[in-house]
Amino acid sequence: MTMKALGSALSPMEETIEAIILDAPLFNGGRGMVYAPVSGGISNENWRVKNTDGPGDWFVKVPGNGTELFINRAAAIDASKKAAAAGLGPKVHDDLGDRGVEINDFLPGHRASNHGDFADLETCKTTVRAYRILHGLPELVLTKTIFDMIDEHVDQVRDLGAPMYKDSDWILLNTAIARDAMTASGFDLVPSFNDPMPGNFMIGPDGSIMLIDYEYASMNDRCYDFGIWFGEMFFSRERELALIEEYFGEVRQETVSRVIVHKALADVKWCLWSMVQLKVSRLAFDFHKYGMWKKMRARSIMEHPDWPTHLRRL
Repeated sequence: MTMKALGSALSPMEETIEAIILDAPLFNGGRGMVYAPVSGGISNENWRVKNTDGPGDWFVKVPGNGTELFINRAAAIDASKKAAAAGLGPKVHDDLGDRGVEINDFLPGHRASNHGDFADLETCKTTVRAYRILHGLPELVLTKTIFDMIDEHVDQVRDLGAPMYKDSDWILLNTAIARDAMTASGFDLVPSFNDPMPGNFMIGPDGSIMLIDYEYASMNDRCYDFGIWFGEMFFSRERELALIEEYFGEVRQETVSRVIVHKALADVKWCLWSMVQLKVSRLAFDFHKYGMWKKMRARSIMEHPDWPTHLRRL
């Protein structure tokens, strides 16, 4: 990773991080500070800042353009601090928190996971234990179920004039049916991560796991965390059942169905999110391709003959 000195900015994003380094008291007016981008995120502009004159190594998250539409930064910092207090996430610094900028201690001894790491059952079980800690955190300040997320994005797509996939009416009808079924059965609200991209699981040298990036965290249904995680990692049905048993102590059909329904709903949310990002983001990422893939997978679950059965079991 090549670090740059202050005053060498060549792009608007580099100009933004240099201004933040100068403004944050933690960075001592920029003296001795160097910076470099951290790749992997598709919401924000992420940076590493180091002090060449002494100790200090930080991860700086600069809110991505337009992300205030769907990210509550105060709630994200609240969740990050509660996770850090439980030993689940890195230390959070308050500098510029009022501007939505989040500064954490960098984790040089950890590495971001990848999909291949989750082929290992023990890594998955360690992650389940991390989720158990997360779900036991003090109540978060933000309650936002998957249906709240979907409603928010539907309104944003319309307001922004963002593209809408051709079969949106059919998918949103099935989403409404799932909402009725889930509401009738009741929500099991717990502090939820809601964003299990592989890069958000940091693996330590001892195999332990810390979670980073709590910007989508909220009080949400417990099974949503498993639905979105299982979908993100492309687990086999056998692996999914093993992890459900690891967390819940048994495999109940209603739990399996609840996870599967949430898997489909997660893909609906992220498809809509991608359409919003097409209009507002300045990141170099193919949001249209990402969103269409999410949409097709949601449809594959909703079109399956077992979909009505899963809804009845909720």
